Amino acid sequence: MTHSRTIRTSIFLLTLGFSGHLAMAQRGEIESQTYEIVKEKSIEFAPANRLFDKVQPFPGTTKEKKVNYQILDPQINIASPKLTPTVATSSDEKERQDKPDVLNNYIKLGAGNYGRFLGEAFVSGKRAEDLVFTGQVKHLSAGNGPVDGKNSANAATNIKVGGKYIMSTYKVDGSLEYDRKNYYFYGYKPQPESYVVNRDSLRQTINQFGFSLGFENTDPSVAVDYSVKTSLNTLKDRYDASELDWGTTLNASVPISESFYAQLEAGAFISQRVDALTYNRNLYRVKPTFKYTSDVFTVTAGVNAVNQTDNQLNINKTKAYPVLNIDVNPISGVHIFGGWNGDVVRNTLKSMLGENQWLGSNVLIVNTEKTADLFAGVKGEVAGGFNYEGKVSYTHYRNFYNFNNALVDTSKFSIIYDPAKTKVLNISGQAGYAFNDLFKSSLKINYYDYAMGSVEEAWHRPDLTLNWFNALTISKKLFVTADFYMLRGIKAKNFQTGVVTKLPVIADLNLKIDYLLTRNFSAFVAINNLFGKEYQRYQYYPQQGLNFVGGLSFSF
Repeated sequence: MTHSRTIRTSIFLLTLGFSGHLAMAQRGEIESQTYEIVKEKSIEFAPANRLFDKVQPFPGTTKEKKVNYQILDPQINIASPKLTPTVATSSDEKERQDKPDVLNNYIKLGAGNYGRFLGEAFVSGKRAEDLVFTGQVKHLSAGNGPVDGKNSANAATNIKVGGKYIMSTYKVDGSLEYDRKNYYFYGYKPQPESYVVNRDSLRQTINQFGFSLGFENTDPSVAVDYSVKTSLNTLKDRYDASELDWGTTLNASVPISESFYAQLEAGAFISQRVDALTYNRNLYRVKPTFKYTSDVFTVTAGVNAVNQTDNQLNINKTKAYPVLNIDVNPISGVHIFGGWNGDVVRNTLKSMLGENQWLGSNVLIVNTEKTADLFAGVKGEVAGGFNYEGKVSYTHYRNFYNFNNALVDTSKFSIIYDPAKTKVLNISGQAGYAFNDLFKSSLKINYYDYAMGSVEEAWHRPDLTLNWFNALTISKKLFVTADFYMLRGIKAKNFQTGVVTKLPVIADLNLKIDYLLTRNFSAFVAINNLFGKEYQRYQYYPQQGLNFVGGLSFSF
């Protein structure tokens, strides 16, 4: 009991922003992966994909399109949205990989205000009928930003190569990826004009490498379906923090009868983070379930057993959580669903930086335990191209996390965990409409109510989010997409002054236009933040006002 209290006390103190020496003294810092509550992003009743997705009884009716658009979901869920919502873009890579076309490859160049530069290239090819490879390079940078010009500049470079080898009985795919981000901690206090800020002291550079390899059997004559995927990721920043994360997952399904299946999900994740201390943290998961399907309902029941270890906190715990999912199809086109689940959600330095890049050094990273998740809802399709979903969930967490400006340096962020029980009510609704290939629209709304345990507030988490996406094909040559984001109820605290601030509502409207000039050339322009508001997703970090990128694309 005393040991448990000591761990909780050190966790809470560390989250207030004490870095380096305090972290080393308390031995209270942990590392992990992304605590992201994964939610369904679209309402589609697609054909069953082998036995892993044998629940939906509705055949898909989606037709192939010349240009296909997808919503870049800004994680509008418990794990709050990314720093800057991005305009929806045409899914060029997927479209070009899936369709054999003479003009599979392209080179794209563009520029815009804030000293923006965009360069992108994509190539794909086949060495044989069964072997496909792709390669992509993308660089997007801004020479200036919303605060003190170059002191808020940023640049991002991504290089990715991948391949698929598809045979009649199995499929192998793999990829290599390098990602580099360079940016500056510009959330410092305003300085007198005579004072020159040391720009180099603000700089952060993050280099990431990733490798993945997957194998899946596709032989319809084999009773057992299975797929295995392994991935290795490394991360290193400018302040000598690094992370090595290796994970392997297995999915398998065995039919016991025509309507009864035994399923298994398993995963092993081994990670090491080096900062002020070295943290070796592992997580192992085994999730056996049984699924029964009929024309009217589907029931999945089982257990989720999770073991997590941490060498610095002397943690070696194993817990089991229920798995119960029910899907009822009372009438054609309508599904009523509900369930009760639990899990340990991995958090890593990579996942946390992906959500908030303004983290300081030696931040505390621990896994989040979802002790119970009760949910229910309804979804379906209506004749005429409409689909919808409504859902209510009530979830209990331990080590529920949020971000806030650190105590020592308010221009950097700490991760604050709630060691007591946090209760989150989420009411969500979404609706979509598609008219042939000419128009698509999707609206998603989430409301959150946070009942914190021992932490004052759910800092920097919105209580209401809205995302409205639209894609319009005006002609065979002109394509337009627009999306609107809204976030409300974000609170922040300056622990130096004790002042609590409710940040203004974020409203961000984005637009993208593609125009095919010739068979090989097209022009594009993407305009972000049409309202021109330098809103703050995180306190002291105003975003760029109205910004745009325009340019040309050459296909070959």
